[in-house]
Amino acid sequence: MSRKGIMSKELKEEIAKDLGFYDVVKTEGWGGIKSRDAGNMVKRAIEMAEQQARSPK
Repeated sequence: MSRKGIMSKELKEEIAKDLGFYDVVKTEGWGGIKSRDAGNMVKRAIEMAEQQARSPK
């Protein structure tokens, strides 16, 4: 059974660039990032989603 990611590839790459570890992703793939970086990435994605939910439509 394959798992489908919740975040798009583009969003993950954007967050990785913002957090400063996209170079690792480019050279080693997503498996090369540190656990702390992965956690920070999820935290940032949650913050972004919360901001979108609060913004007036």
